[in-house]
Formats: sequence, structure tokens, C-alpha cells
Amino acid sequence: MGAGSWGTAFAMLCADAGEDVVLWARRDTVAAQVRAEHRNPDYLGDIELPDSLRATSDPEQALAGAEIVVLAVPSHALRDSLTDWSAALPRAATFVSLIKGIELDTRKRASQVIRELTGAPYSHVVVVSGPNLARECAQRMPGGTVVAGPETVIAARVQAACHNPYFRVYTNPDVVGVEIGGAVKNGIALAAGMADGMGFGDNSKAMLVTRGLAEMTRLGVALGGNPLTFSGLAGMGDLVATCMSHQSRNRHVGEQLGRGRSLDEIIAEMNMVAEGVRSSKAIVAIAEAHGVEMPLIEGVVQVVHGGRSPHQVLGSLMGRERKAEFHGLPSPD
Repeated sequence: MGAGSWGTAFAMLCADAGEDVVLWARRDTVAAQVRAEHRNPDYLGDIELPDSLRATSDPEQALAGAEIVVLAVPSHALRDSLTDWSAALPRAATFVSLIKGIELDTRKRASQVIRELTGAPYSHVVVVSGPNLARECAQRMPGGTVVAGPETVIAARVQAACHNPYFRVYTNPDVVGVEIGGAVKNGIALAAGMADGMGFGDNSKAMLVTRGLAEMTRLGVALGGNPLTFSGLAGMGDLVATCMSHQSRNRHVGEQLGRGRSLDEIIAEMNMVAEGVRSSKAIVAIAEAHGVEMPLIEGVVQVVHGGRSPHQVLGSLMGRERKAEFHGLPSPD
């Protein structure tokens, strides 16, 4: 449900895994192009999609009889979308979230919103996250991701639905950690883009990514996540891809901010959502509520929402008091 770049690419992964897939698009023109031309030019250019992939703009048609419902809408649209589709949602289905964001008003993760709106049991809500740049996945480049769910059989079913010869899928029971990794990395990617826009080099980027991983881990562990999750594909893997790739929307927004452009000007040029712009405020609020230090994400919020320049925030970050490298992180017994 959702025919943006990642929703379409994930539908393709599942079709290539042998699944019977229906892609729901908000606009009928997009669905018609997928059906007639086997392409989604608005989001994936001229990449050819599988002939078996069906598409519709009718949510009832898309959801009818679905065993697995994959949700690939922006985090800020999830609640309204589920409300609109309520009557058509198959109650026995497994719900899969591809969403890497936090709901701003409630500070809820996507899986929490899904359970609230659908009434699905905890076992039947699964999240997928990893270093999954949509265009590379759609080009069938070798890649992988993580399926996180508390129930082994259900997680394994979702794993099988998207595992194919060019895409490896791993399971992990840590839903909280996988979701937090996907959300936090977008804010860190904004900071990485700012570093690029200000002309900094690889040393600066390496420090930023590594300290971003520390912030991600601190928050994830405080919320009940497994520390090991953040060294895996849904943590470090996704963080590296999003901070380094020129395909990353969040890194792009940060780079343009680093060059002195306004956020409104940057967003007006984009046809896709940079989740970190909205979610970073919610992440800071969650961190404050749990007593977790996240200076990089706080700096991003100051630039994106607080009117400070990247150079001003840089001075504040570099002037922080000296600390031990693993301050605030769990230490092995």
C-alpha cells in the first residue's frame, strides 16, 4: 500500500520472490503506468517492473484477500490512511511496515500506530528496515534487509515473501531496535548532508556517522532495544547507506541546508518525503523523556525547525564538554 520509490521497489522484490503482489497507488495515473508499461516513471524512472506485478488505485481491490499487507506510506500519512482503509483491511492479515519515521504528535513508532488502528495482535505486526536505497533494489543490485517480528513463524513468512536471488533477508525479534534504527538514521543523514554542504571531508563524516550510531544505540537501548541490533543491517548498515549515498533524500536535504538554502525551497523541489525533517522533533522529545543525550539530532532540529545555521550548531557541538567515547552506552559485564 503505497507506490512511491520504496513501496514500488519492495513490491518488485516480493514479485521476484514468487509472490502474487498487488501494488496500491494513490494516483490512478501511476497505477495505470505500472499496469500498461510495467514502469513507475515518477519514482523509479525507466526501470522495468515484473510483468506479474499488478497495480490499482482502489484500496478495496488491493486489500481483498491479502495475507500480508505492506504499508509504504509516509509516517505522517499512516494514521489517516489506515482510518480511510479500515473497512477493507483484512483482519487476519500480517501487517508489514516499511516506514522509517515517528508520528510527530503521539511520538509513536509505525508499528504502534498500526496496532492501534487495526487492532492487530503484536505478533502480526512486522517491520522491515535496512540499507535499502530504492533505486538500487529496483535495479536488482545485491542487497539485504531485516524483518523484525516477535513471532518466529510470522517473521519467517515475511522473510520468505521478499527473499530472492539478489536480495537477502534476515530475521530479528527486536522490533523496537529495528524501528528506532530506521528513524534515527534519517536525522543523522540530515547532519551528514550538512557536513557535505559545508565542504567537510571524510574524517568529519566518519566521526559524525560513528557518533550518530552512538546516539541511535543510546536511545534504542533506553526504549528496550537490543544493543546488537545497532551493529547490524538495520542500524549501522542503514546509517552508512543513508549518510553516504547521493540517492538519500535526507542527506540531500541536509546538503542543501549546508549550502545555505532554505528548507521550504528545498522541499518544494522534491516529489518524495525526507522523513528526518518531521521525525527529528519527535525523536528529540522521546530522548528527553527518557533522559538520553542526542546532541546531533538536537542540532538537526535547531537547524531544520529552530532557525539556527549549520555553522552555528557546529560550533556548539564541537564545544561540548569532554566525555568518554562510550558515555551513556551499556558496558559488557
